[in-house]
Amino acid sequence: MAALEVPGGTSSLRLARWRDGAVVAVAVVAAAAGFGQFGAVAALGTVASHFGHLTGGATLRDQAGLSGTELGVGLAILRLASLAGLPLAGAADRLGRRRTLLWCCAIGLAFTVAAAASPSYWWFVAIFAAGRPLLSATNAVAQVSCAELTSTRDRAKAVALVAAGYGVGAGVIAIVHGLASSALGFRGIFLLAVVPLMLMPWYGRFVVETDRFVASEAAKTHPIPVLGPIGASFRRRLGVVLALTFAVSIVTGPATSFFFLYAENVVGLSGPVVALLVATAGLTGLAGLLGGRWLADHLGRRPTAAGSMVLIAVVAMVTYSGSRLAAALGYLAAVGAASTFAPAAGALSNELFPTAVRASVAGWQIAAGVLGATAGLLAFGAVADTGGRFALASVVVFAVVIPAAGLFAFLPETKGKELEELWGTPESGP
Repeated sequence: MAALEVPGGTSSLRLARWRDGAVVAVAVVAAAAGFGQFGAVAALGTVASHFGHLTGGATLRDQAGLSGTELGVGLAILRLASLAGLPLAGAADRLGRRRTLLWCCAIGLAFTVAAAASPSYWWFVAIFAAGRPLLSATNAVAQVSCAELTSTRDRAKAVALVAAGYGVGAGVIAIVHGLASSALGFRGIFLLAVVPLMLMPWYGRFVVETDRFVASEAAKTHPIPVLGPIGASFRRRLGVVLALTFAVSIVTGPATSFFFLYAENVVGLSGPVVALLVATAGLTGLAGLLGGRWLADHLGRRPTAAGSMVLIAVVAMVTYSGSRLAAALGYLAAVGAASTFAPAAGALSNELFPTAVRASVAGWQIAAGVLGATAGLLAFGAVADTGGRFALASVVVFAVVIPAAGLFAFLPETKGKELEELWGTPESGP
């Protein structure tokens, strides 16, 4: 990390390049969180068939083992549990980015390991729900940390790297499930979370506290954190950000949560084929991250995020349109679209608010994302049960989100500006 004089007459801050060890370490923590959190999604088909009953009939219950309503309610509970991520992420405004990251990740992984002992589907939901808010908070604070560790020229790249870290962790458990689920079962898959948990004392040493947080914490006055009371001048902006988070989560919630069950139990893709898809999606995801960070720095945060948000909804509808080819190609395109969205949206949301409440805002985004994903999951499962088809559910639920991308017009563009240019010195609050 090197010292950098930032605008506004502040003392020099130690800021990192996006590929420096401090940022890479945060990305590794995000990968561990992705590994732990994505297990419920990757293994959903195996969990449903283990605790349900497959008959090969025409209904969703016959094909998946459990009904769409049971699956939707279970996944909705997992999502709603992440509401507890609001105070957990907000705690980083009081306890620090590093401490919050490491403790939340460690305890969350421990619950993932414990889920291996689930005696029933609803016990599985309950145990996984206990760990999910901790891992959600880990991912949110990781984005905040990398934004504060870097300057404007590296911020979108750092956000992309942390998003890639989470994606790698999620991809690894999905690939392992695809290749070894018959041998390990869902219990063996979840037990693998002990690996990143046991390695945390090593990679956690490289996670550092951000100078921007240290300077803000040393201020004589700053707002009470945790639930993050946001100054009146920022509440309208916060409302727009939360509305956008809610809208995109209506799509990403069911689109990601149902995919592996849909691919394996409904359209009949084999485990190795799904594993190959996940591995190939790493390439489309990388392409999306590279394109998204370039567009965010050159075209702007707002247009990049808005365009990719629309694309996410469109390709999600294609994914669930009914054929194996559409499922495969749609999944690859959806990963690319979501990866394009991540650097621009992540950089923008962190640049829109001051250091003193930045983690609390991330916590509110967790809550908005939870509510959006829950609404999407419940609606998707109910329509799929009623209409008997995932294709109808995808159109009904996903299409309504497209107009919401226009809300980006109500936010300012922050491309090319340091946090101190936007908010003054690191010590100043909102």
